[in-house]
Amino acid sequence: MPDMLQGLYLNTALKLLMGFITFVVQIQLAGKGNLAPSTIVDQMQNFVLGGIIGGVIYNQDISLLQFFNVLLIWTLIVLSSKYLTNHHPLIKKWIDGTPVLVVHHGQVLVDNATKAGISANDLSYKLRTSGVADIREVERAILELNGQLTIVKRGDTSIKFPLVLDGQIAFDTLEDIHKDEDWLRRELAEQGYEPENVYMANYLDDRVVVAAYARGRSLPKK
Repeated sequence: MPDMLQGLYLNTALKLLMGFITFVVQIQLAGKGNLAPSTIVDQMQNFVLGGIIGGVIYNQDISLLQFFNVLLIWTLIVLSSKYLTNHHPLIKKWIDGTPVLVVHHGQVLVDNATKAGISANDLSYKLRTSGVADIREVERAILELNGQLTIVKRGDTSIKFPLVLDGQIAFDTLEDIHKDEDWLRRELAEQGYEPENVYMANYLDDRVVVAAYARGRSLPKK
């Protein structure tokens, strides 16, 4: 009997260790510093992995090899999802969604808010906790992917939104600085880039500051 109990404890301990190692590996390979979720994939990664570990460690009918296979399969699914959302904008939009503009020029965009699933009560609460007393003071309020509300008040120049993110043009930012897509493409072309070659571009001190992908993906300067 003591040998059987010892075997059960050892089996459970090994499963816990495997689960812990899987958590660490997924965090490191996904390029995250912690388990705080910022996207749907992050939330699924945490919830499902926690459910797998919690549901298996006390089940002695599932062997260590079977447990390892399940962890391996889930890790491959998570990493594949990360890769696809990072490199394919349409897939990212389908899985993670996109930030939603809910207040613009002091007006609540009701259709956007309701489609994003944020009630008037929730929006009001988020505005209050952000120190907004008068919604007319709000130039833009964006519901981020993690549920947080980013607020830019009228005349506030402290928050700068990127012009390009992951090769995708941020048209809302262009509108805010009273520029258009043709202007942005000309600015990037002068530095030898197209939007698709740009990791991030910001408008700082009246110029476009570019952080490009690897040199092999950039365009030669003219």
